[in-house]
Amino acid sequence: MPINKVIKEMEDKMHKGVEYVHHEFATIRTGKASPALVENITVSYYGTPTRLKELAGISTPEARLIVIQPWDVSITEDVSRAIMKSNLGITPNSDGKIIRIAIPELSEERRTDLKKVIKKMAEDGRVAIRNIRRDANENLKQMEKTSEITEDDFFGTEKDVQKQTDEYISKIDELLRHKEQEIMQV
Repeated sequence: MPINKVIKEMEDKMHKGVEYVHHEFATIRTGKASPALVENITVSYYGTPTRLKELAGISTPEARLIVIQPWDVSITEDVSRAIMKSNLGITPNSDGKIIRIAIPELSEERRTDLKKVIKKMAEDGRVAIRNIRRDANENLKQMEKTSEITEDDFFGTEKDVQKQTDEYISKIDELLRHKEQEIMQV
């Protein structure tokens, strides 16, 4: 396996790791309405677990309101129940056709709890990036042992791997900073 392939594979995995953290942050309620809060809630649709975004139109007409319009009106109650069962701590309002979810202000205690949650998510993302770095370095060591690359190539590439790792970890830190600001805004 050439060095370029190891580096490319590592970068792809690290990019996906940062994207995953970004997606996870989007599911955290910050007091602003966002379709990402509810789109992955699972609803039983004729006995099949289905994500809400595949069953309904989800919009945010106001900063603190999510509107869900199921394409099949007969599942409106099922959608409401699924939202109640989710751990979002919000109560849906249904008129039989459309579900409205008012997003309440976050209390100071809840903001502090959410900061802890996102810090853990960010740390999990950093650990994943470090694990990817470890795997890439192990591949490089193996290539050096089998004489596919020289010792100089190994050490030079190892520095590049560390540089990429630092870049991706700083991206996660930046996402964390933005999310913390978003949570603490009143």
